[in-house]
Amino acid sequence: METVESLQWARASGAARTFSEWRVHALLYAAVASWAALRLGPQGSAWDWGIGALALAAALLGAQRWLGGSRLVLAALGLAAAAALAPAGEPPWAGSRSAGVMLASSQALVLGMTLLVLASFAGFVAALAAPARSWPMQGAGRALQASVVLGLAALLLRWVESYRLGAHLGHIPISNLYEVLVLFVVISGLLQLRLMARGELRQAAALMSVVSVAAVGFLSWYALSRGADEIQPLVPALDSYWMKLHVPANFIGYGAFCLAAMLGVARLLADHGRLGPRLPAPAALEVAMHRLIGLGFVFFTVATILGALWAAEAWGGYWSWDPKETWALIVWLNYAAWLHVRLVKGYGGRFIAWWAVIGLLVTLFAFLGVNMYLAGMHSYGGL
Repeated sequence: METVESLQWARASGAARTFSEWRVHALLYAAVASWAALRLGPQGSAWDWGIGALALAAALLGAQRWLGGSRLVLAALGLAAAAALAPAGEPPWAGSRSAGVMLASSQALVLGMTLLVLASFAGFVAALAAPARSWPMQGAGRALQASVVLGLAALLLRWVESYRLGAHLGHIPISNLYEVLVLFVVISGLLQLRLMARGELRQAAALMSVVSVAAVGFLSWYALSRGADEIQPLVPALDSYWMKLHVPANFIGYGAFCLAAMLGVARLLADHGRLGPRLPAPAALEVAMHRLIGLGFVFFTVATILGALWAAEAWGGYWSWDPKETWALIVWLNYAAWLHVRLVKGYGGRFIAWWAVIGLLVTLFAFLGVNMYLAGMHSYGGL
């Protein structure tokens, strides 16, 4: 009887601690929101206030559902605030700032994020090769968490840096390929960490990390070859409140679709060779694929609707069969069909795994290929 009572007490005290921590998180988010409201002042539009309220509600709901992720967000807010206190001066690419100030720049945080993503990937590969040892998985998980913190802090700090360069340059840092790639790494990292919280999916961490490794590799090439880390004025078509909603929703969809494809690869490998026993059970992989594609489909649908509303305001029409719009529709139809055959027809196994992998190719072309090879009204997003 004592054992049952002690277990009940432990569960109750654990729930109390969790609720208490959530209240602390809620107070911190409320403090950040109050500071932002004071900074915004009476000049803020109804859209600014509405988007701010939506962000606060999302933060509170996220903290309630996943305290671990909320800790990372708060750590990023704290790191960005500390870095923002560094003396303002010339931009990092001007070459005239001190080493201390350079380390407090968004570019330095992006570099740290890149190195941590690579370190986490190496750790996950080591854990896959030697599953009996626990420290590679633990170390890689910490590195992945730190990469998310640095990436999110880099975006927040870049936001501050854009206003330091001039009010006309200030904008939310999701307006070009460099910035959205950082956002993509953060979103993919958070989704991967959430999946890894379910113990049976940790064995697929190395494959899931390929998404972030590919993203930081492309990001590094793009920044070095094109000087893309420099903050530039917004293209007129992007100077809209719709961007603050459309882009994040779009990249939650992209991140979910890419991770689903990597779990599809894991599902294909689970039936063969020596890797099979080291990977999660096929049923667990299929369920996770389903949830990721369902999540991505919801956010991609919202993003497509928001994009149509944005197009109506910017170009006078909801839909113009621009290459970017056309390929967004192809992506949407692809995953709508995937969900249909999964939910209605009950398909599973290698068939849906292959489809998820092929879906990644379609998504990548919609994201990058259209900008590289097809001209259209979205040409400002070209490489």
